[in-house]
Amino acid sequence: MTTHDDQLGTVAEIMKDTDIAVLTYVSLQGALVSTPMGTQDFEQPGTTWFLTERDTDKVRAIEADPRVNVAYSSKAGLVSLSGTARVSQDRRKLEELWDASAGAFMSGGPDDPSNVLLEIDGSTAEYWESPGRVNAAIQLAKGLLGDEKPDLGDNDTVIL
Repeated sequence: MTTHDDQLGTVAEIMKDTDIAVLTYVSLQGALVSTPMGTQDFEQPGTTWFLTERDTDKVRAIEADPRVNVAYSSKAGLVSLSGTARVSQDRRKLEELWDASAGAFMSGGPDDPSNVLLEIDGSTAEYWESPGRVNAAIQLAKGLLGDEKPDLGDNDTVIL
Protein backbone atom coordinates (compact mmCIF):
# COMPACT_ATOMS: atom_id res chain seq x y z
CA MET A 1 0.00 0.00 0.00
CA THR A 2 1.42 3.37 -1.03
CA THR A 3 1.30 6.00 1.72
CA HIS A 4 0.32 9.65 1.27
CA ASP A 5 3.95 10.64 1.94
CA ASP A 6 5.13 8.21 -0.77
CA GLN A 7 2.64 9.71 -3.22
CA LEU A 8 3.79 13.25 -2.35
CA GLY A 9 7.38 12.12 -2.90
CA THR A 10 6.50 10.81 -6.36
CA VAL A 11 4.70 14.05 -7.23
CA ALA A 12 7.65 16.13 -5.98
CA GLU A 13 10.17 14.04 -7.95
CA ILE A 14 8.25 14.51 -11.20
CA MET A 15 7.85 18.24 -10.57
CA LYS A 16 11.55 18.73 -9.72
CA ASP A 17 12.61 16.89 -12.88
CA THR A 18 10.44 19.13 -15.09
CA ASP A 19 12.14 22.21 -16.53
CA ILE A 20 9.12 23.70 -18.29
CA ALA A 21 5.60 23.20 -16.96
CA VAL A 22 2.37 24.13 -18.74
CA LEU A 23 0.07 26.55 -16.91
CA THR A 24 -3.60 26.49 -17.95
CA TYR A 25 -5.97 29.26 -16.90
CA VAL A 26 -9.36 30.66 -17.94
CA SER A 27 -9.12 33.70 -20.21
CA LEU A 28 -11.33 36.76 -19.75
CA GLN A 29 -13.36 35.42 -22.69
CA GLY A 30 -13.88 32.08 -20.90
CA ALA A 31 -11.51 29.99 -23.03
CA LEU A 32 -8.88 27.67 -21.59
CA VAL A 33 -5.40 28.99 -22.36
CA SER A 34 -2.16 27.06 -21.83
CA THR A 35 1.27 28.62 -21.68
CA PRO A 36 4.73 27.21 -20.95
CA MET A 37 6.25 28.43 -17.67
CA GLY A 38 9.60 27.73 -16.05
CA THR A 39 9.02 26.46 -12.53
CA GLN A 40 11.17 28.59 -10.29
CA ASP A 41 10.55 26.84 -7.00
CA PHE A 42 8.13 24.89 -4.95
CA GLU A 43 8.23 24.65 -1.20
CA GLN A 44 6.31 21.41 -1.32
CA PRO A 45 4.10 20.08 -4.13
CA GLY A 46 1.16 22.21 -2.97
CA THR A 47 2.91 25.58 -3.39
CA THR A 48 4.56 26.41 -6.70
CA TRP A 49 6.08 29.70 -7.87
CA PHE A 50 6.43 31.21 -11.34
CA LEU A 51 7.85 34.57 -12.46
CA THR A 52 5.90 36.66 -14.94
CA GLU A 53 5.33 40.20 -16.10
CA ARG A 54 2.37 42.00 -14.53
CA ASP A 55 0.94 43.63 -17.66
CA THR A 56 -0.21 40.45 -19.43
CA ASP A 57 -3.51 38.87 -20.40
CA LYS A 58 -2.50 35.89 -18.25
CA VAL A 59 -2.24 37.98 -15.07
CA ARG A 60 -5.49 39.85 -15.78
CA ALA A 61 -7.28 36.55 -16.38
CA ILE A 62 -5.90 34.94 -13.21
CA GLU A 63 -6.90 37.97 -11.14
CA ALA A 64 -10.44 37.60 -12.50
CA ASP A 65 -10.60 33.79 -12.14
CA PRO A 66 -7.80 32.19 -10.10
CA ARG A 67 -8.55 28.56 -11.05
CA VAL A 68 -5.53 26.98 -12.74
CA ASN A 69 -3.95 23.68 -13.68
CA VAL A 70 -0.23 23.09 -14.06
CA ALA A 71 1.02 20.09 -16.02
CA TYR A 72 4.48 18.63 -15.42
CA SER A 73 6.17 15.97 -17.56
CA SER A 74 9.53 14.32 -16.96
CA LYS A 75 11.18 10.94 -17.38
CA ALA A 76 9.77 10.07 -13.94
CA GLY A 77 6.18 10.59 -15.11
CA LEU A 78 3.43 13.19 -15.36
CA VAL A 79 1.66 15.41 -12.82
CA SER A 80 -1.53 17.43 -13.23
CA LEU A 81 -1.69 19.98 -10.40
CA SER A 82 -5.09 21.64 -9.86
CA GLY A 83 -5.54 24.69 -7.67
CA THR A 84 -5.68 28.45 -7.57
CA ALA A 85 -3.18 31.16 -8.42
CA ARG A 86 -2.58 34.57 -6.97
CA VAL A 87 -0.37 37.41 -8.08
CA SER A 88 2.30 38.30 -5.52
CA GLN A 89 4.58 41.32 -5.46
CA ASP A 90 6.80 39.88 -2.73
CA ARG A 91 10.11 41.50 -3.76
CA ARG A 92 12.17 39.35 -1.39
CA LYS A 93 10.76 36.11 -2.84
CA LEU A 94 11.09 37.43 -6.40
CA GLU A 95 14.74 38.32 -5.80
CA GLU A 96 15.34 34.88 -4.26
CA LEU A 97 13.90 33.13 -7.33
CA TRP A 98 15.35 35.41 -10.01
CA ASP A 99 17.98 33.75 -12.20
CA ALA A 100 19.56 34.13 -15.63
CA SER A 101 16.63 32.42 -17.36
CA ALA A 102 14.23 35.00 -15.90
CA GLY A 103 16.40 37.81 -17.23
CA ALA A 104 16.34 36.22 -20.68
CA PHE A 105 12.53 36.31 -20.87
CA MET A 106 11.61 39.34 -18.75
CA SER A 107 12.68 42.97 -18.93
CA GLY A 108 14.18 44.70 -15.94
CA GLY A 109 15.20 42.74 -12.92
CA PRO A 110 13.73 41.48 -9.66
CA ASP A 111 13.28 45.03 -8.39
CA ASP A 112 11.30 46.10 -11.49
CA PRO A 113 7.64 46.58 -10.41
CA SER A 114 6.44 45.16 -13.74
CA ASN A 115 7.79 41.74 -12.70
CA VAL A 116 5.65 39.71 -10.31
CA LEU A 117 5.21 36.20 -8.98
CA LEU A 118 2.42 33.74 -9.54
CA GLU A 119 1.92 31.63 -6.44
CA ILE A 120 0.03 28.43 -7.18
CA ASP A 121 -1.79 26.87 -4.25
CA GLY A 122 -2.42 23.29 -5.33
CA SER A 123 -5.40 21.38 -3.96
CA THR A 124 -4.89 18.06 -5.78
CA ALA A 125 -2.18 16.45 -7.89
CA GLU A 126 -2.91 13.53 -10.17
CA TYR A 127 0.22 11.65 -11.14
CA TRP A 128 1.22 8.94 -13.56
CA GLU A 129 4.51 7.37 -12.56
CA SER A 130 6.64 6.18 -15.48
CA PRO A 131 8.20 2.72 -15.27
CA GLY A 132 11.00 3.93 -17.57
CA ARG A 133 11.22 3.77 -21.35
CA VAL A 134 12.59 0.20 -21.61
CA ASN A 135 10.18 -1.24 -19.05
CA ALA A 136 7.25 0.59 -20.69
CA ALA A 137 8.16 -0.97 -24.05
CA ILE A 138 8.35 -4.45 -22.47
CA GLN A 139 5.01 -3.96 -20.71
CA LEU A 140 3.38 -2.67 -23.89
CA ALA A 141 4.66 -5.72 -25.81
CA LYS A 142 3.25 -7.99 -23.07
CA GLY A 143 -0.12 -6.32 -23.46
CA LEU A 144 -0.07 -6.62 -27.23
CA LEU A 145 1.13 -10.23 -27.35
CA GLY A 146 -0.61 -11.74 -24.38
CA ASP A 147 -3.72 -11.61 -22.28
CA GLU A 148 -1.97 -9.66 -19.51
CA LYS A 149 -2.80 -6.03 -18.95
CA PRO A 150 0.49 -4.08 -19.09
CA ASP A 151 1.80 -2.46 -15.90
CA LEU A 152 2.65 1.05 -17.06
CA GLY A 153 3.23 2.51 -13.60
CA ASP A 154 1.17 3.93 -10.75
CA ASN A 155 -1.60 6.47 -11.18
CA ASP A 156 -3.42 8.21 -8.36
CA THR A 157 -4.73 11.55 -7.16
CA VAL A 158 -3.23 13.10 -4.04
CA ILE A 159 -4.97 15.65 -1.86
CA LEU A 160 -2.51 18.41 -1.08
